[in-house]
Amino acid sequence: MKILLAVDGSAYTKKMLAYLSTHEALISGSVEYTALTVQAALPPRARAALGKPIVDEYYADEAAKVLTPVSKFLARHGIVPQQISKVGLAGEVIAKVAETGKFDLVVMGSHGHSSLGNLVMGSVSTQVLAHCKVPVLLVR
Repeated sequence: MKILLAVDGSAYTKKMLAYLSTHEALISGSVEYTALTVQAALPPRARAALGKPIVDEYYADEAAKVLTPVSKFLARHGIVPQQISKVGLAGEVIAKVAETGKFDLVVMGSHGHSSLGNLVMGSVSTQVLAHCKVPVLLVR
């Protein structure tokens, strides 16, 4: 089984990881894990002013801030996940990676906004559900 863990470093990611660690079926040795973080793209003018090397370093640093603690947490449970970082619209990128990577399940934390809150603010989890053909487990 291949599981994609969509992580952003928030308290909701921590809740999702805690949920995983208490469910043996999801944390067994026969499961292959990939931790994915998606960074929002910098505005085009900022990218042009900073230059590609600095922008790439910024994206790598931001991804490491999210992926390093997740990998350390999973390592305490005997799991060494693959790590992927992408740049773009989080909901769309997560759905695309889930499908192209042939994952069996996407697991992610959810902020738990109301329907009105999602309408007004948008939601990464709502976008993933709308675009993804892979089953999604939302943890609140």
